[in-house]
Amino acid sequence: MTPAIKALQRQGISHTVHRCEVGERDERTYGEAVAAAMGADPATVFKTLVAQLTGGELVVAVVPVTGALDLRVLAAVAGAKSAAMAAPSAAEKATGYVTGGISPVGQRKRLRTFVDSSAQRYETVYVSAGRRGLQVEITPYDLVLVTGATVADLGR
Repeated sequence: MTPAIKALQRQGISHTVHRCEVGERDERTYGEAVAAAMGADPATVFKTLVAQLTGGELVVAVVPVTGALDLRVLAAVAGAKSAAMAAPSAAEKATGYVTGGISPVGQRKRLRTFVDSSAQRYETVYVSAGRRGLQVEITPYDLVLVTGATVADLGR
């Protein structure tokens, strides 16, 4: 039971937990390998990225595993001059999760969160449940609700 799953249960958010095994030698990106292992459309599987804004604030961006985060757009939406990917150690310390298993839900320190608008195209999406090999399926509405996220076109 991860903090993400506990947070969803505590708030009464409907969700389904999925376990998946991804081989170390899989040549796809981790997110695409997770989608394949679950038999899910890769466009519905989202990765959680932690970025650092000008001034040092850490923020979370939730984007599809099939795309990339546009840091300039994230900075603009967050009201900052620029953004860069956070150091893994800083992301782990702030969220309480290990890199590769960072969930947008149930973080140690609640970071401002931004969800790519493409999530709204789907009935449900998958995000990390707080551990590698563990995904949570949730409606985009509930993901935004539970994280307090801002929805924007973040991907490229």
